[in-house]
Parts: sequence; structure tokens; C-alpha cells
Amino acid sequence: MKLNIARFGFAIVLAAAPAAFAQTAGQDMKQAGKDVKDAGKSTAKATKKTAKKAGKKVKKETNKAAGKVEEKTRDKQ
Repeated sequence: MKLNIARFGFAIVLAAAPAAFAQTAGQDMKQAGKDVKDAGKSTAKATKKTAKKAGKKVKKETNKAAGKVEEKTRDKQ
């Protein structure tokens, strides 16, 4: 009899284990929303960094080109 009770208890534990670890659809949606939010923040940071770097590069190259034009203008006078 003890063996049957142990088997029955073990069967109940095995049957209930997946339910204890399973997430509900609501929890899955909440986590997906957080993941999208974090991805948006990361994308925004990367865009800001890239735009800042590009702006500095444009400014540098513009000043470089303006310097060359100014130099050629002085040489012609």
C-alpha cells in the first residue's frame, strides 16, 4: 500500500510541475512589451551617438573645404 501511495504522489508531482513553471499569456505579453521598450531605448541611444558622430565629421570636412577655398582665393589675389 505504501508503494502505491508513493507512486500516486510522484505522479501528482510530475503532473503539476509543468503548471508551476508555465507562464500565462499575460505574463508573456508583458515581457514582450518590456523587451520592445528596451530595444527602442537601445536604438535611440545608437541613433543619437551616430548622428552626433556624423555631425562632427560633417563640420570637420566643411571647415576643411572652406579652408581650401579660402586658401585658393588668397592665392589668386
